[in-house]
Amino acid sequence: MIRGIGDDAAVVKAGGPVCVTSVDTMVQGVHFELCEQGSSLREVGWRALAGALSDLAAMGLGEAGEAYLALGVSAQVGEAGALELVRGALELGKKTGTALIGGDVVTAPALIASMTVVGWAEDAERVVGRDGAKVGDLVGVTGRLGGRPALPWPRLREGEALAEAGAHALIDLSDGLASDAGHVGRASGVSLGIELARLPLAVGVDSVASGAGAGEDYELCVCVPPGARARAERAVKEVSEVGLTWVGEVKPAASGEGEADSALPEPGVRLLDKRGREVDLKGYEHCW
Repeated sequence: MIRGIGDDAAVVKAGGPVCVTSVDTMVQGVHFELCEQGSSLREVGWRALAGALSDLAAMGLGEAGEAYLALGVSAQVGEAGALELVRGALELGKKTGTALIGGDVVTAPALIASMTVVGWAEDAERVVGRDGAKVGDLVGVTGRLGGRPALPWPRLREGEALAEAGAHALIDLSDGLASDAGHVGRASGVSLGIELARLPLAVGVDSVASGAGAGEDYELCVCVPPGARARAERAVKEVSEVGLTWVGEVKPAASGEGEADSALPEPGVRLLDKRGREVDLKGYEHCW
């Protein structure tokens, strides 16, 4: 960073030839509630940055260079509340090496926190997308699903390690496994077959359905070629203790180009019970 908060614009020096940017927005009444049973403003600030950083982790980046916060502040929150929210973001920023160097503040009818993060990569080939999954790949997830911690941790080191281990595709599970694995399948033109009984569930999650459908896990779903299985396991183990669990395999999907496709599923995800029957579960769906 050359110039941060205090001028009309931030000035940074590029950390690499490829810029990777993500924006994540949270709205009161949609993503969180401010009440006795809801989120504290510190948690909202932390989660705003965590959500954006999780997107960089899902591209295989191990860190962000800088972050920018656009904040809509309601009368209910006020200046003191806004500062508490920023402190939550700064706390996570310090722990992850992310500099909060700019943004904007406006008056709004409800609290809105929109976080932009910028990361840098040395090579475009180093960045992992959703669209690289291949038939035969193993499908894995980091950590445990369904816990929805108040202070989620973005899996930056794990994402970087999986990218270096040869991951074909990555996505974070902020909208739940059912939705996000489906995004990988559709982007890659394949079907991710996931066995619900193999999902690593957080303590207290009563059913497999909750683990597959819940959002805000901030864990990663990865597709890895079989030959890289041991390398991927080793890579994650070397950077964290969350672990990597194999939960399925990438299968062919219909391409829409002939009668031979009739027996194949549509690109996306198939969640399977112990008998191999497909279960209809939904994750979080954005409204358009």
